[in-house]
Amino acid sequence: MTSSEIHSLFERFAGMRILVAGDVMLDSYVWGKVDRISPEAPVPVVHVKKLEKRLGGAANVALNLKALEAETVLLSLYGDDRSGIQLHELLQNEGLRVDGLVQSKRPTTVKTRILGNQSHLLRVDEEDDSPTTPEEEKMLMARFDALVAQERFDALVFEDYDKGMLSEASIAHMVSVCKAKGIPVAVDPKKRNFRFYRQVDLFKPNLKEIREGLKLEVDPRSIDSLREAHRQLQALLGHSVSLITLSEAGIFAANTNSHLHFNAHHRTITDVSGAGDTVIAVATLCLAAGCDLETIAAWSNLAGGLACEYVGVMPVQRERLLQEVLKLHS
Repeated sequence: MTSSEIHSLFERFAGMRILVAGDVMLDSYVWGKVDRISPEAPVPVVHVKKLEKRLGGAANVALNLKALEAETVLLSLYGDDRSGIQLHELLQNEGLRVDGLVQSKRPTTVKTRILGNQSHLLRVDEEDDSPTTPEEEKMLMARFDALVAQERFDALVFEDYDKGMLSEASIAHMVSVCKAKGIPVAVDPKKRNFRFYRQVDLFKPNLKEIREGLKLEVDPRSIDSLREAHRQLQALLGHSVSLITLSEAGIFAANTNSHLHFNAHHRTITDVSGAGDTVIAVATLCLAAGCDLETIAAWSNLAGGLACEYVGVMPVQRERLLQEVLKLHS
C-alpha cells in the first residue's frame, strides 16, 4: 500500500459514523507512592498523589474511534448516581455524543485501579452485572431504532463486557436491522453472549474467550490449531471474519478463503488494559472502509501494541497510528 493510499484511508476514517453498543464504565485511578509495608498486614501502603477518572469499556472504544476522527454514538445504560454523572460529564468533555445513553436504576460500573510507583497493585470493581430488565431493554431498543432510522451509520460495533446490557434478543434485533440496512457489524465478545453473535461481519475474541466459548484448547503458536478454531467458530456463528488476538503471540485473522498470522511488534509493554478496545476500534473502521483481511489484521495488531505502551486505559492517537502504519508499509 502506498503512502497516498494510507493517507486516503485515514481520511475516510474521519468521515465515518460508528454506532457502539455495549457496556460503558468509569475507570478510576489512584496514583501514589509506595515506600513501606503496612504494619497491619503484609500489603504496601500507597500515599495518594493523584486521583483521575477516565472513560472505560464501550466508552473507551468510542474514545479510540474519536481519536481517529470518526463520529461515534454510544448506545448503553448508565446509572442514576454520582459515577453516572461523572461518566456523562467525561463523555461531553471529550466531545462524544450522549443521545444514545439510557439512564438506569442499576449502579454505573466503576473499575478502580490503584497504582504505586507506576506499578498496578490492585483493582476494585463496583458493578451490577445482572441482565437488563424488560423495561431497560425496551428503552434501549427504542433508542437504537430511532438512531438507525434517523442517521446513516457506517458500522455497528458490539463492545460486550458481560455487565448485563446486551442480551440474546437485543443482539439479534440489532444485527437483523443492520443486515437489512447494509451496515457491517463487528463484535468484541465476552463469555455470556458469545454464542449469540450470529451472522456478523467480524468477530474478535481473544485467546481466553475463544477457548471458553468453543470449549476448545487452542495453541496460539500453531496455525493448524488456530485454523481449526476459526472453522468451528464459523460453523457456530456463520460470521465472515475471525480476528483472534493472542497477546504476545500476535493476531490471527481468517475468512472462508484465507488465513493470516502476524507476530506482535516488539514494544515496551507498560499496561495491557484497553488494548482490546483499540484493536476493535481500528478493525471496525477498516471493515467499514472495505479493507482486505491483511489490512484489517495488520493495522489492528499494530494499534493494539501501541495501546500497551500507555499506563492505564488510553486511546491511540491518529498521528501516532498513522506514522506507525506508514513505517509498516515502507
